[in-house]
Amino acid sequence: MFKRYFATPEKAKQEILTHWASSKRLPGGEQINLELMASRTFPYPYSMPSLRAVKAAEMQGGMVAHARMYDRLQHAHLVEARDVANLQTILECAEEIGLDMPAFRADFESETTKTAVLADREAAHALGISGTPTVVFNDKWVLSGAVPIEQYRRVIDLLLAGHDPSAN
Repeated sequence: MFKRYFATPEKAKQEILTHWASSKRLPGGEQINLELMASRTFPYPYSMPSLRAVKAAEMQGGMVAHARMYDRLQHAHLVEARDVANLQTILECAEEIGLDMPAFRADFESETTKTAVLADREAAHALGISGTPTVVFNDKWVLSGAVPIEQYRRVIDLLLAGHDPSAN
């Protein structure tokens, strides 16, 4: 994956850290620990292990468990600067949020979970989504990137009023 986008894991880490530096300046980004992230020697994490972990949590406890696992992994990555592609980190996070560990591990390792993650990815690509954060309204209108809250409010207000946000 790194070679397709960045040539080396080191270049990937440098580039991705610049994105997190931008996010740190936004409301809610204050906890991002760039210095600690930059100091870590493990390769910059790739997303498939975390995606499988979040989907395995969802299989166990629906979208509530999905959101809790996502939030825990994000905190582990951005604040604690842990390697969220590492199985031990993933298992510790799952246990911390109270998941049934034998069921979680079975779901995490299953082909069903991997297939579900790949289906989610294909659905996202069909909507034109290639990165995060992205919010989709009514399966049609997409806001990508660090969008100001005023823009979200504008789209929601237009939709509630029965108008097409792309026309305004």
